[in-house]
Amino acid sequence: MKQLQTARKDAKGKEKANLKKKLKPAKKLKGKQKPKPKDSDESSDEDIPPLKDTRTSDEPVPRKTKWTNKQRVLVLCARGINHRDRHLMKDLKTLMPHHRAEPKMERWKTLSIVNEICEMKHCNKVVLFEGRRKRDLYMWLANAGHGPSVKFLIENIHTMGEMKMTGNCLRGSRPLLSFDEEFTKQPHLALIKELLIQIFGVPNHHPKSQPFVDRVITFTFLDNRIWYRHFQILSEDGGLVEIGPRFVMNPIKVFDGSFSGTTIWENAEYQSPARHRQMLRKAASEKYKASIKHKVDAELHKPVLTHEFDPYGEIFQGDTEMKAKQLIEKEQKRPALEKERQKIEEMQKRMKQKDAMRKLKLAAAKQQKTSNVMNKRTAAKVAEAKGKTTGKKSAANGGALKSKKVDQGKKKVTGKAK
Repeated sequence: MKQLQTARKDAKGKEKANLKKKLKPAKKLKGKQKPKPKDSDESSDEDIPPLKDTRTSDEPVPRKTKWTNKQRVLVLCARGINHRDRHLMKDLKTLMPHHRAEPKMERWKTLSIVNEICEMKHCNKVVLFEGRRKRDLYMWLANAGHGPSVKFLIENIHTMGEMKMTGNCLRGSRPLLSFDEEFTKQPHLALIKELLIQIFGVPNHHPKSQPFVDRVITFTFLDNRIWYRHFQILSEDGGLVEIGPRFVMNPIKVFDGSFSGTTIWENAEYQSPARHRQMLRKAASEKYKASIKHKVDAELHKPVLTHEFDPYGEIFQGDTEMKAKQLIEKEQKRPALEKERQKIEEMQKRMKQKDAMRKLKLAAAKQQKTSNVMNKRTAAKVAEAKGKTTGKKSAANGGALKSKKVDQGKKKVTGKAK
């Protein structure tokens, strides 16, 4: 018992000592105290300028923003493009981090629906690809809603996967846009240049872009077409390596509105690809016709007898008896050959006559069938008309009989009442 009591006293003493340690006052820090870290809200508040003493409720609060050029490009295609055109569209999407994708547009929809899609997607610009006959590709570049819009025919398409160039660049980097001098000389090219800058130029401080410039997109005007090339910048000296894709834009028309409106400019030298293929086929057919005509002319102008031979000049050369026998045999065979020819000609005439008679019989049979069908139809119509008239008459007669019976019944009733 004494041992237990001593153990309890020792435990109580230890607990009191621990409590005293806990209740000791904290030591004061000597020297300068460490500054407390500022909150993120305070730092953000410092950036915002102070508010005015008096302001209206409609006046917006000033904010500091970096991403001011908020260009959003809608890239979509209509149904009917082939695999190469689809790969080209995919390459352009990878090169434009500020794009917004959209599924394929149905063919029966009009182009004015694209403006509504842009409003839904909050896009300013549009790149629309249209395919015709699974071989021709058209591209629309437009300023959504207000216009203008340009229609191009895309030619000589080579995608990045097809070319396999050695050039490479950072995904999402901002490109330099290089234009030919011709874009400043002609007014329609100046308008196209502005559209290309706003569509292919990546906005500064875009959330999906990278703050690097390591590539160049060149637009050169040659042969009434705009040639698109994409290069990597290797060094500041001007060393370039092509990345891809590459294609040629043949401008067709420039419209005042977005996919509509009056035509501001039209390419007078434009020729549709279908017309171009037709011209090529026509040229090939004319070449074939010329060769055939040359052969026919050669046969017509070819002399029948190059030299005048004496039929009996070679009789006395060689074995005269054998040659005499051959000539006699030929003369004997001539009437038989003529008879065979006459028989063949007669047979051909008979066959032609039979064919003509057969065709006439078929035509007569067809006419009879059509006339019979028409007669049946007319007879059916007449019968229907007669049935209707007889039905009306019978109904009228039935009504008259009923009225007579009713009158007779009334008379009987009145007679009984009397």
